Amino acid sequence: MSIFHKLKEHFTDVTYIWRHEMLQVIRDEGVLMFLVIVPLGYPLLYSWIYNNEAVHEVPVVVVDHSYSQLSRQFINDCDASPDVHVAYYAEDLDEAKSLVSRQLVKGIYFIPTDFAKRIIRGEQGTISVYCDMSLMLAYKCIYQTAMVEAGRIGAGLSIKKSGNYTKREDVITVQPLEVDDVAMFNPSGGYGSCVLPAVLMLILQQTLALGIGMSAGTSRERNRNGQLIPNDNPHYRGAYRIVCGKALCYAMIAAVTSAYLTLVIPKLFSFPHLAHRWDLLWMMIPYVLASIFFGMAVSCMVRYRENVMLLMVFVSVPLLFLTGVSWPETSIPGAWQGISWLFPSTFGVRAFVRVNSMGASIDQVLPEVRILWIQAAAYLGLACLVYRYQFRLAKKYPITENQ
Repeated sequence: MSIFHKLKEHFTDVTYIWRHEMLQVIRDEGVLMFLVIVPLGYPLLYSWIYNNEAVHEVPVVVVDHSYSQLSRQFINDCDASPDVHVAYYAEDLDEAKSLVSRQLVKGIYFIPTDFAKRIIRGEQGTISVYCDMSLMLAYKCIYQTAMVEAGRIGAGLSIKKSGNYTKREDVITVQPLEVDDVAMFNPSGGYGSCVLPAVLMLILQQTLALGIGMSAGTSRERNRNGQLIPNDNPHYRGAYRIVCGKALCYAMIAAVTSAYLTLVIPKLFSFPHLAHRWDLLWMMIPYVLASIFFGMAVSCMVRYRENVMLLMVFVSVPLLFLTGVSWPETSIPGAWQGISWLFPSTFGVRAFVRVNSMGASIDQVLPEVRILWIQAAAYLGLACLVYRYQFRLAKKYPITENQ
């Protein structure tokens, strides 16, 4: 057989498998949902939820035992801030804790009896802040508002005691060292701008794995003896051809969904988007390929359609933490860092955040890109080995498809 004939046969088989897999995706509602509908709809839901970027008007309860002008000033200033809303007043801490336990408020401002007296005597006054730590964003609003307003009252008292004659002297008294606070890569300081770019990349990997796994589960359920490859089809005559044909189908779908996730969603919701289109393209190609071959390797272990859903949903939250976005990479134990190297999302998220949110070039994320190419090659080889085993199994135990 000539080389030309072998290439033609290879191309024919790959094209047939691609067409068959594409038709199966279109006809199977579950696979279509995870490969197309979920990547298009899920980011919209997440982005709308975090569209406000920051938490405002967090309810708190005040226990004021001072009943002084200074305590009222502190309470009014906190209530006037955009982050805190004084929703209740309580007689004592027990009543305030009851409101927190019923989730009516997220924190307590406790002003002791000697608050104003200590300040008038030139001593340091104290205000106790109790926060519900189950939501870090609410804790941040309550604590920072108390610190800012207490500092503002302290600045006013310092100015009164200084005996200054000009406003410039007042400014120097309050702030002898001028500090410019510049938020890098996240000017709004929003939670969505920080976390959602990572979530978008994780959604791409997880939906590809779910769709590919469900498609493999469907094939196993249709074939007798739970085999993945039918042996009565002449086009299924090589593991590499099968992998190439299936991967071509998923790559065409992923090209559309990845462009939507990386280009449309950040523009639509005004997330940081500093990536140059070519840098983004060269970063996304190995990530998409690694995710596809990872999904194909995992799908060979899936016997029923529902199993892949349980597996991918179970690992979604741990994978987000292992990326180093929501939890510092340096604080992740070494064993877990080693486990994170098995998943394309770890390096795909890190590279995308640096390219998209920090404006890095492709040269600056080359270590992550190289590892993604290594993962793509490794999972391609693993998928070919597993499909070769399935191919031999299909030859050994003849099966037919139940249409």
